[in-house]
Amino acid sequence: MSVLKQEEIKKPIQKELKLFDKYFASSIKSNSPLLDVVTRFILRHKGKQMRPMFVFLTTKMLGEVQESTYVAATLIELLHTATLIHDDVVDESFERRSFFTINALWKSKVAVLTGDYLLAKGLLLTIENKNYDMLEIVSEAVKEMSEGELYQMQKARRLNINEENYFKIIRKKTASLFAACTACGARAVTTDANTITLMKTFGEAVGIAFQIKDDIFDYQNNGITGKPMGNDLREKKLTLPVIYALSNASPNEKHRILHAIKNVGKTRKNILSILNFVNDMKGIEYAEKKMSEYKDKALSVLNNFPDNPAKKSLQQMVEYTVVRHK
Repeated sequence: MSVLKQEEIKKPIQKELKLFDKYFASSIKSNSPLLDVVTRFILRHKGKQMRPMFVFLTTKMLGEVQESTYVAATLIELLHTATLIHDDVVDESFERRSFFTINALWKSKVAVLTGDYLLAKGLLLTIENKNYDMLEIVSEAVKEMSEGELYQMQKARRLNINEENYFKIIRKKTASLFAACTACGARAVTTDANTITLMKTFGEAVGIAFQIKDDIFDYQNNGITGKPMGNDLREKKLTLPVIYALSNASPNEKHRILHAIKNVGKTRKNILSILNFVNDMKGIEYAEKKMSEYKDKALSVLNNFPDNPAKKSLQQMVEYTVVRHK
């Protein structure tokens, strides 16, 4: 988000986000000096806080922010942070958002245990506050995320992923947590099942659009995303631009590109060959079209609710999801 746009979107929840920062910081305190050093590092390098923003804006669109809204936002941010830490260990990543990872600075054992600690703190927080229904929503998201990651690994080995598989993966891996954000934000102020389901649908659509945008970055050499070009390809992750391109290629061309993907790490020439192929087959254009469809689906869900500043910010968040540069 540009500074101006970020401040504009945050306006209806500015006060709540400041309180949330304190709430989150106090929730990860520990009795271990080493853990305190690591958690201070986490607090200094926090991301854009999109997920807590979705929780607070959903609550504020539907009513007033409650204690349970803070609990939900903290639980989800703890879970999200733990997942990123664990991902960096699995992927042997030493850099995230241009900073060293916990895995790089303290090695994998400390990173895994820190992730476990954050997960445990999130569970305890919800139990202490008796937010059992929110715990159920978020636990379902954790299950989906794990299944999605394993399913993607299985498909990556065989390089046989199609568009249906791709949407199943991103719905589970990414969209499930966005859906949990907006479902929990709704549950903090209402027990109406229809409202909670609508907001869960909204979050899932935003999450799918968000992930498609992330996947498009892999095929763009703009130098500002913080993600190396062709990174997904190096990990044999076939995403929508290349899936679409392969589905429209001749048998010979498909064979050539799959061979290049299998040997992608051996030479930069392989990466450039695949990127050129995807561009020639209009794979990025197709992915942008699908991303736009999910953006429109998310915005249409918001039409069910009365206009207010928080709803406007949610609409801006949806637009930001598809125009961001990183």
